[in-house]
Order: sequence, then structure tokens, then C-alpha cells
Amino acid sequence: MSDVVIKGADSLMHKLEVMPDKLHDALWDANFDIVQMADEAAVRELQSSMKHSSGELASSLKYEVMEDTDGHVVGRLWSDDPVAVYRELGTGLVGEASPKKLPEGVNPVYTQHAWFIPADKVDTDLNAVYGMPLIMIGGKKFYRTNGQPARQFMGPAIEKAGEDGIDVLKAHVKKGLNELGDL
Repeated sequence: MSDVVIKGADSLMHKLEVMPDKLHDALWDANFDIVQMADEAAVRELQSSMKHSSGELASSLKYEVMEDTDGHVVGRLWSDDPVAVYRELGTGLVGEASPKKLPEGVNPVYTQHAWFIPADKVDTDLNAVYGMPLIMIGGKKFYRTNGQPARQFMGPAIEKAGEDGIDVLKAHVKKGLNELGDL
């Protein structure tokens, strides 16, 4: 009786051992590329759609890749600037009525009455830029508004990056699996 020897078994076992790490790294790298694509698209949208801008909102965008509590690799894009929320979701009655695509479970609450912005507290003519009427109250000038419409830039950028992301993910997984052949 002779022994059966499987050639390459040690190499195969090693590749099977490192495969989960290669796939995890591929998911991590793909998520990073996808969230970076979303960030770039959001910045492009802001820059192309804002006439009076300092660039502050675009530079406030942040992104990261992390593992959630279930161990899933996820990418996130956000801004800590409240103006981002106002632009994304709109404000007041105008924002509530404006069309927008919201993630499941997101139900913003909107101010239901007009509000007034002291003209001397802003450095922009809000009438010229947004059409807000300038009125006098007690000898002081105010802009009156019922809000602004939603002008989404992050949601659509994230959605598009997610759609395009499948190809990014496939490329990273393929690269990681191909690297197994080099071991």
C-alpha cells in the first residue's frame, strides 16, 4: 500500500486561511473608494449649484469607513454643518412641500410659520439671492421667509456612488482573490 500525497495541499490550506482577511481588506478598500466617490460627487454638486458660496459647506463634508456593531464594513458621508441639513432637507413650509428623497425612517419636522432674519446680521442680500422680501418692523429691517426648498446633494451622491460601487467592489474582490494566486 502506498501513501497518497496531494501536491499543493499546504499552499491551498494557507490560501484558505488568508482568504477571509483578503476579502475583508477588499471590502474595506472598496467602501473607502465608494464613499470617496460620494464625497466628490456631493462637492461637485455644491460647487456647480451655488452662486454665492465661500466653499465652507463643501469643505465641511467628512467621510469614514468603519465596522458597525454587527461587524459589517460600512462607509459614511456627513457634515456637522447645520447648513448641510437645511440644504438637504429644506426648511419651513417650503422645505416640507418640496420634493426630496428621504431614507427610510427619516421624518423631519418643519417649522410651520414664517420667521424673520435681521438684515444687519447677514452679509448677503437675501432678497437678491433667495427672493426673501425685506420688511421693516419697529424701524429695523428684516428678511421674511417661509423657508427654502430641499436642494439635495449628499443623498443623490451617496445613491449614485452605491449604484456604481458594485463595480468597485467586484474589482477589489477580484484583486484580493488574484493576490491569493501569488502566495
